[in-house]
Amino acid sequence: MPPTLMLPFPDRSLRPYALRASAGFAPPRAPLRSRVFFAAAHVVADPLADTTPVSPPALDWDTTLAYRRYLWSLGLGVAEAMDTAQRGMGLDWTTARELIERSVAEARAVGGMIACGAGTDHLPLRPDLSLDQVEAAYLEQIEAVERCGGRVILMASRALAACARSPDDYARVYGRLLSQVREPVILHWLGDMFDPALAGYWGSHDLDAAMETALAIIHEHAAKIDGIKISLLDAQREIQMRRRLPPGVRMYSGDDFNYPELILGDDQGYSDALLGIFDAIAPAASAALQALDADDPERFRAILEPTVPLSRHIFQPPTYFYKTGVVFLAYLNGHQRHFRMVGGQESARSILHLARLFILADQAGVLCDPDRAVARMRIVLALAGIEE
Repeated sequence: MPPTLMLPFPDRSLRPYALRASAGFAPPRAPLRSRVFFAAAHVVADPLADTTPVSPPALDWDTTLAYRRYLWSLGLGVAEAMDTAQRGMGLDWTTARELIERSVAEARAVGGMIACGAGTDHLPLRPDLSLDQVEAAYLEQIEAVERCGGRVILMASRALAACARSPDDYARVYGRLLSQVREPVILHWLGDMFDPALAGYWGSHDLDAAMETALAIIHEHAAKIDGIKISLLDAQREIQMRRRLPPGVRMYSGDDFNYPELILGDDQGYSDALLGIFDAIAPAASAALQALDADDPERFRAILEPTVPLSRHIFQPPTYFYKTGVVFLAYLNGHQRHFRMVGGQESARSILHLARLFILADQAGVLCDPDRAVARMRIVLALAGIEE
């Protein structure tokens, strides 16, 4: 008999829910090759540290790094110290730098693919902020990533969004940065649904105009750009931009709503992926890419399309609280022994949200051990005063 538990619903009722069997996705037997897949990885808080939502974070380093080894074992790359790791929402630059150093060393030890976020989040947002200060802050973080042997993801900057006055200011800053990086970088365009402080990025609130500025920068500096990740939750805009990229510059989908169709692509191209949802559905993402490697697009769709309702739920507005759902799934699947987060972000979603997430994760086949998932869900329900 499948395990069953009582779950709350929006009408305030409690109803029994019987789980399905786990999909049992198998790890790859050979390196994955059809697409480049990065999972933006979360961090695991130290539950015994005496911290507050506004104090410097404390990480459980062993468990955090173990999860990265798990992602590598599935053939995925790790996008380190990105917004999924609560960068700018609890993870400060000092801790992020140590995280990058530790993760790059782990990647080197196991042969894992890794790219690391470099931004300006250590720079205080003051009214007199200048472009020179933004450039210097970026270069400090770039140097830290490169010094330990990491590959750079040039993160969107709140500081640049705050002080830039025109598209030319973006062209100036990115031009200087790209002229100094050692190896081609991944650019990062994060929509304001993920971070309201990034509204108007690339110098315009008009997304068509913003895209023109980004494309002009990419074409001018194509030799220093591996690709661009865009997270606008707009499939058509991603496709339009993808078709206008210079040869050799990848489009890394950051669209957590439409990723199956964007990755599968069309007769004019496809997107690679750098996604937060791949942290949560890593076995399914790996199995889907294995299907592409086997030239089986129907199986690719059959694996990934059931995960889309789950991803849309996790990334529902306020979208920037999606990290709570990602960590919750890691807890349900036994990758960490607690449901605690840096900055107390485990409280950012309601028990109704988590109950619906549980159902959608089961329907997507990404609960690895249904019995364990039920036992852990009962603990979370009991904390909300719901007991069978």
